[in-house]
Amino acid sequence: MRMRKKKNLETRIAACGDVLIPITYADKHFDAPIEQDLTLDLAALFGNDNPVHLEIGCGKGGFVTQAARENPDVNFLAVEKTANVIVCGCEAALEAGLSNVRFMKLSAEYLWRYLPAQSIARLYLNFSCPFPKEKYRNHRLTAPRFLRIYRQILAPGAEIWQKTDNMHFFEFSIENLSQNGFALKNVSLDLHHSDFAGNIVTEYESRFAAQGMPIYRLEACLRREEPEA
Repeated sequence: MRMRKKKNLETRIAACGDVLIPITYADKHFDAPIEQDLTLDLAALFGNDNPVHLEIGCGKGGFVTQAARENPDVNFLAVEKTANVIVCGCEAALEAGLSNVRFMKLSAEYLWRYLPAQSIARLYLNFSCPFPKEKYRNHRLTAPRFLRIYRQILAPGAEIWQKTDNMHFFEFSIENLSQNGFALKNVSLDLHHSDFAGNIVTEYESRFAAQGMPIYRLEACLRREEPEA
């Protein structure tokens, strides 16, 4: 069911300018060449050179705002393509007075246009849409076309942290990550009954866990290229 448009949405979005990065290009031709350079200066944006963590599909911002509170020496970028949803995260960050969070209303396909190469120290994929129908498999955020973007923006040694309640999506992620140059570690088939410490529970996660559903989690990092003999 489609979410009803929030009252005064445009006014609320306009009031979030301190944390919402203006997006100047959003063509549906994701890979089409363009003349303008859209690359963000992240140090200027945050006013420091702290490491940058990225969450794709931040929803209402519960995870990223909590992560920012707990990690004041880390900068956080939160991406969400729906204005009706991202406005809640922006308002929460403003209310909490968080200076280390910025939001981008953007589809993940455009990230390579805006983020500098090798600029992201960690990438979070929290309960991304699993797109269960096979014909939509390329829309899943661990499909090869997205992994190519991540390879471009992730810094050396950076990790992808994924959580999902969907077993088939998790298996799809493991297969694609493994086949596209990523090494896996800390794979959990039931996060809430594991010894992992420091988990920030998202809104969806709380709902699924309350229903007794297992939460799947993994970490992935790019394999080092072996030098030629």
